[in-house]
Amino acid sequence: MASRRDGGGRGFGPLSFLASVYDLDTLDTRFTTPSSVPYRAAIEKREHDARPDRRAEPSKWATPEFYFYYLVFLTVVPYMFWIAYDVSRPSDPRYGKFAHLLSDGWIPGRKIDVSDAQYHTFRVNLPYMALLLIFHPLLRRVWNAVVYPASQEARTARTANSPDAAEARLRQRASFDYAFALLYLVVLHGFSAVKILLILAVNYKLATGLPRKYIPAVTWVFNVCILFANELCEGYKFRDVALLLTGRPAVDLMIDPPALVKLGDWLDSYGGLMSRWEILFNITVLRLISFNLDYYWSLDRRSSSPIEKKQLDPANLSERDRIAIPAHPQDFSFRNYVAYTIYAPLYLTGPIITFNDYISQQRYQPATLSRSRTLKYGVRFALVLLAMELVLHYDYVGAISKAGPEWSSYTPAQLSLLSYFNLHIIWLKLLLPWRFFRLWSLADGVDPPENMVRCPSNNYSTLSFWRGWHRSYYRWLLRYIYIPLGGSSFRSAADAARTVLTYLVVFTFVALWHDIQLNLLIWGWLVVVFFLPEIAASYLFPRRKWEGRPTAYRMLCCVGAVGNVLMMISANLVGFAVGLDGLANIVKGIFQDYSGLVFLVTACSALFVGIQVMFEIRQSELRRGIDLKC
Repeated sequence: MASRRDGGGRGFGPLSFLASVYDLDTLDTRFTTPSSVPYRAAIEKREHDARPDRRAEPSKWATPEFYFYYLVFLTVVPYMFWIAYDVSRPSDPRYGKFAHLLSDGWIPGRKIDVSDAQYHTFRVNLPYMALLLIFHPLLRRVWNAVVYPASQEARTARTANSPDAAEARLRQRASFDYAFALLYLVVLHGFSAVKILLILAVNYKLATGLPRKYIPAVTWVFNVCILFANELCEGYKFRDVALLLTGRPAVDLMIDPPALVKLGDWLDSYGGLMSRWEILFNITVLRLISFNLDYYWSLDRRSSSPIEKKQLDPANLSERDRIAIPAHPQDFSFRNYVAYTIYAPLYLTGPIITFNDYISQQRYQPATLSRSRTLKYGVRFALVLLAMELVLHYDYVGAISKAGPEWSSYTPAQLSLLSYFNLHIIWLKLLLPWRFFRLWSLADGVDPPENMVRCPSNNYSTLSFWRGWHRSYYRWLLRYIYIPLGGSSFRSAADAARTVLTYLVVFTFVALWHDIQLNLLIWGWLVVVFFLPEIAASYLFPRRKWEGRPTAYRMLCCVGAVGNVLMMISANLVGFAVGLDGLANIVKGIFQDYSGLVFLVTACSALFVGIQVMFEIRQSELRRGIDLKC
């Protein structure tokens, strides 16, 4: 039974272990456990009452239709890889235009494309981060044993999950996280750690010092202003602050800079390992907002305890209860606040957890954590890293895009596949840091949400794609923006208009949160526009009207899904790859002659086959009682 709980139960041997590595339960137990059900209760129900979803259809994997699809896959997928590889070979006449962006690789005879600065930084620092992943949990154990040992009474009662033991565990863990956070900031950002702590202190004072009714509005205004100020002021360099304070002409400062400006230069020279702290501070802004709003909502519920009222076991809460039930009034201390916002494993990139969830997990270790699952998750991370390295050694699509190519020199097939693989590299370069830092968090005893559910080649719905891409951010948006604005409803024209406006507000924030750039703003609005056809189709073609014709309905949905995929590719190319002008050039290249139209029809046919397989993957999950809604 224990092996099944850890995502095993498949037998022994390398193939069985690999199958368990790619089990959804290994990736994140949230995918196999309803958010409203405690994990232990869900496991017991799963083992004693494993029923398929009523919507699940009989398997089609062994039907003649799918045998045809397998043949298409065996032909098309290798051809797709060949096209990207072919334009990356030194024999290609355009190779010289991007060769300077390639570096020596570890595969004999191959260069590697590490032209993407984000992935290059992650790749270079990965060995040092791996050491930190090992030593940080070990250092916590030393802290627990020497610096902040729990009382004998608490240690004795810990097996019973008593309130005293829980409070001792919270103090022990939060005190370590607080001390390590201060050290971590100084090492990462040098003297700029003072700027970060100042922002944190102001935000904390706004939440705890203002009258209750002003907290939400002031929180949003302050933190949105911080996003803009960090970008426009480039991290508030000490020299710039000193220049502002002196008020002397710039010419005089160049000849004989005053001592204050010299001090500013000196402070700026010690910027730690990441002197540009403002680049990744956006993720911290989300935690600042989470703390303030969780504190604001807690003020309404201090007269009664939801745990006592519902007679819940605080050591075995569902994820929904961990997020919704407010922390104790004394938990909203500055120490816990800093420990949460600068929690080392999740500080730089997330995933994001709410303040309530963080405090709950500090009191009681989640039942979802196990060494076996964490080990398998680590193996899965290593396999994704290997996949990224292999792709970058053989497909130089990133370097080609960054070299400012003459898109008209590429065939429609080459243009499409360059764009397609570019999106996959974007996916991988985001997936790897998120999974690494989540792995670090799991090893340290905190279980945050998995950020990526499916790869771009396994998405056909714009709505579902958004739910599964940066999932912890999606959940944060639901809790702090989407639901407070009223959610969605299409019962009337007024409700539909309000819903569209809500989507626009959400995705405008998403775009500005990523970066203050026009192409990202256009990307955010395009996502909203591309939501509308799917939403309209769900109302015009409801499943209940096609109950007697399931195959026809599946084919109709697949045609619509092909259009969805094309729109999603376009939106993400605009936002994260080639921009609006680059997309226009690619589309122009595809439609410039008859061969482009032939390729477009062929590509749509291949997408049709792929989406049919995606549909069946969802059905196979429903047959196991799993509905990811993405």
